[in-house]
Amino acid sequence: MPSSETFTPQTDVHLDAFCTLGVGGPARWFARAREADDARAAHEWCQSRGAPLLALGGGSNLVIADAGVEGLVLAMALSGITAESDGDDTLLTAGAGESWDGLVETAVGLGLSGVECLSGIPGSVGGTPIQNVGAYGQEVAPVVERVTALDRRDGGMRVLGPGDCGFAYRASRFRGRDAGRFLVCSVTFRLRPGPPTASYPDVMAELGHTGAAGPSLRDVRRAVLAVRRRKGMVLDPADPDTRSVGSFFLNPVLGPADRERIASVAGEAAPVFPVEGELMKVPAAWLIERAGIRRGDGEGRAAISSRHTLAIVTRAGATTDDVLRLATRVKRAVVERFGVWLRPEPIFVGLDGDERVNFLQRTRD
Repeated sequence: MPSSETFTPQTDVHLDAFCTLGVGGPARWFARAREADDARAAHEWCQSRGAPLLALGGGSNLVIADAGVEGLVLAMALSGITAESDGDDTLLTAGAGESWDGLVETAVGLGLSGVECLSGIPGSVGGTPIQNVGAYGQEVAPVVERVTALDRRDGGMRVLGPGDCGFAYRASRFRGRDAGRFLVCSVTFRLRPGPPTASYPDVMAELGHTGAAGPSLRDVRRAVLAVRRRKGMVLDPADPDTRSVGSFFLNPVLGPADRERIASVAGEAAPVFPVEGELMKVPAAWLIERAGIRRGDGEGRAAISSRHTLAIVTRAGATTDDVLRLATRVKRAVVERFGVWLRPEPIFVGLDGDERVNFLQRTRD
């Protein structure tokens, strides 16, 4: 069993290769956790030195400072997928380091519904409850059965049910009030046989184009992957237009007064998706485009994707500074035209006190 005495991290490991944006400086210390005991040893090692600890999954939702991270970066590499029957349901448990899309492929292959619309989302399983990932009418919150994590308050392992996770739109307690407290080691999902979800126009159009009448889970997965590829949202090392964190901004949820103001300014009503009551989700990409931001617009070696206005992509030689300048420009344009304060989706690391990040995280004047 590893202990803090035998735990020996590497030093000065550059993090650009571990993040989908491909930018960011070095970690002062770096290690991999391949089992829960490794996570505990890393936690104790940091405690004994008063060093901060950052858990790293697939790096698909991080913007890391050019100066790097002054602490230990722990890559959560716990692996393995198991399936257990529970009545008509199947409990699918995966290590935090497993590929998320690999888990979706496994679920679809077993004929289990509930995550098929989340195909092609980059990153690892451990990050999904933290972000409450979602796309095309699905999110992970309804299918999470439990999250097993190391609690850094006392070094003990905790099993958290869905009610303990504080799920909200693209959020949870793991990135909210308890950010940094838990090291997610595995996640169990409750899935069951059933028809796929196919409600979003882009996915429906793709299914219609392929002639999939009464689509299967596999049909919906293929359709989602096709739509995401067209938008540059499926990682491809050979395609620089996919080097991003996916959607950089969340779709804002707005009431009638905000929507009326937007329609008045834009000269047309924004497309909407119902959320609750009179609240509607408005596509951030629609707002960005009508605020004067165009695909291909850039700052330095960062640019708006040529395929999807919500994605900020990086070219060779890009820096985090380039990304922040562009993201700030985008948010400011939407604020100035529509009075809507877009919220960024990625997590910013090593950037405390950065004025641009403070602006990006603000929700109003």
